[in-house]
Parts: sequence; structure tokens; C-alpha cells
Amino acid sequence: MSLELSDVKRLSMLAQIELTDAQSAQTLDKLNGIFALVEQLSAVDTTGVEPLSHPIAALLPDLSLRLRDDIVSEPNRRDEYQKVAPACQDGLYLVPKVIE
Repeated sequence: MSLELSDVKRLSMLAQIELTDAQSAQTLDKLNGIFALVEQLSAVDTTGVEPLSHPIAALLPDLSLRLRDDIVSEPNRRDEYQKVAPACQDGLYLVPKVIE
């Protein structure tokens, strides 16, 4: 996939970015370079390759992310917090409709 100068100008208009003709040409070269790299990456056969949890795992397989256990550390105080609210229902705060 490659872009043309008209595509870059349209993208800059949509993004509300003013680009000179020289900047548009530079942007076109950079974007087409990125697309060329993506095409090279897409050509690589990744059949049978397991996804990594983190990129460092490719270099150091013994190193895994040290994630903490998902343990509740704070008490549930929802009822206390909702006592002062003007209106609550089913554990949710009720607010006035502001958009019609």
C-alpha cells in the first residue's frame, strides 16, 4: 500500500494541520516508508509462534512480568459513600438528564 500526495493533503485537512507542499512531500515519504516496513513485517511467517506477554520475554525467557496477585486491599464502602448522595438506585448514582 502506498499513499499519494493527494492522500496526505486530505489527511492533513481532516486532521486540521496546515502543511506546505514541501512538508506534504516529506510526510508522504515518511508514511510510505512506514507502510513499506509494515508490508515487510506482514510477509514474515509467524505460524506456530506463541505471543509474548512482554517483549523482554523474547530476550530473557526466564524473566516474566512480576505481576501482583489481584487481591482486594480496600474495604467496600459503597454504601457509606452513597448515603450522602441525593439519589441512588441499585448501587448507582442517579443524576438529572442533561441531554435531550
